[in-house]
Amino acid sequence: MGHLGALLFLLGGLGALANICEITEVDSTLVERLGQRLLPWMDRLSPEQLNPSIYVGLRLSSLQAGAKEAHYLHSLKLSYQQSLLRPASNKDDNDSEAKPSMGQLALYLLALRANCEFIGGRKGDRLVSQLKRFLEDEKRAIGHNHQGHPRTSYYQYSLGILALCVHQKRVHDSVVGKLLYAVEHKPHLLQDHVSVDTMAMAGMAFSCLELSNLNPKQRNRINLALKRVQEKILKAQTPEGYFGNVYSTPLALQLLMGSLRPSVELGTACLKAKAALQASLQHKTFQNPLMISQLLPVLNQKSYVDLISPDCQAPRALLEPALETPPQAKVPKFIDVLLKVSGISPSYRHSVSVPAGSSLEDILKNAQEHGRFRFRTQASLSGPFLTSVLGRKAGEREFWQVLRDPDTPLQQGIADYRPKDGETIELRLVGW
Repeated sequence: MGHLGALLFLLGGLGALANICEITEVDSTLVERLGQRLLPWMDRLSPEQLNPSIYVGLRLSSLQAGAKEAHYLHSLKLSYQQSLLRPASNKDDNDSEAKPSMGQLALYLLALRANCEFIGGRKGDRLVSQLKRFLEDEKRAIGHNHQGHPRTSYYQYSLGILALCVHQKRVHDSVVGKLLYAVEHKPHLLQDHVSVDTMAMAGMAFSCLELSNLNPKQRNRINLALKRVQEKILKAQTPEGYFGNVYSTPLALQLLMGSLRPSVELGTACLKAKAALQASLQHKTFQNPLMISQLLPVLNQKSYVDLISPDCQAPRALLEPALETPPQAKVPKFIDVLLKVSGISPSYRHSVSVPAGSSLEDILKNAQEHGRFRFRTQASLSGPFLTSVLGRKAGEREFWQVLRDPDTPLQQGIADYRPKDGETIELRLVGW
């Protein structure tokens, strides 16, 4: 029996033949270490660093941060209400840049619900109205004939619907209809790991609508769409066991764990994914706070859909800061990374020397500071992504793909991935 087989046996036990998606108990020490990585982020309370996803992930986990948790929620409330409800006449350019995105507003509403709060009152109603206007604007961008695209993404569109749903706020059938049509007729929604995230978020929005029955006229379409989403995510499972890749697997499992459509294929796929995730935990793969906050609920058999009726009295173990080993003075080591750009003319090829441990984003900045290389990024919920390289912006049906040598799509964000010495990084403009 190989390593994967042994893990499957240990994780599955008598449930190996189960046809539902369950998370059996994972080593509590590994879960605690994962939670400890969030604690330093809870001390970062500036508006640009506050992240509602951290609070949601902890509240849905088996862990708690004590008084720090309540202080973090208080900071979220102050920041979001001040920035989103400030009168337009008092805004300046700097305020506009610091204003949370609608995706972050949706996560903020999930954070309130994770504390068993229903949004209400004059301020709450204004925030709900802002999120509904965002969805209406995105609906218009998609168009009556469905030929357009959201100005942000279907991920944020789905997240907005889910956030309103867990607060029992109904959105118009036409808003839900745009997401249903995208799942039914747009195959590009499941081309890579990013789209597994999108499909999972859309599925959780549909699950909430199905359970809450907020759009009864769409009930049959929602039911069929959920079945389609589940099928697509199961087909996206890799030989290693991940859905898309390791970082998209937590959201996929959040959806699949709440599935009302059991099957042997579902149970087997989830056992395989859990084995792969446990191996990733042992190798400390998860470092990004957003990814950790999406995984912690899975390890507690919870999902964002559980915020319909959260259990705020459930016992949770208190997190203690990890013991730090004294740093040792080291002479900085430098590495060389070959940076290539393809898909445009002229192409680009240049070796960049940076300190060991530098992120790919650091390497791109270094190349920009010391040569003709130029790039631009756009912030997203999962970190910055490339929008322009060497002055060439990605078009409507194009994107800048990041590849590791040999020709392997990068699975982490540019702010998280740390290339090795001698590695080749290729930025390739591709269409879909």
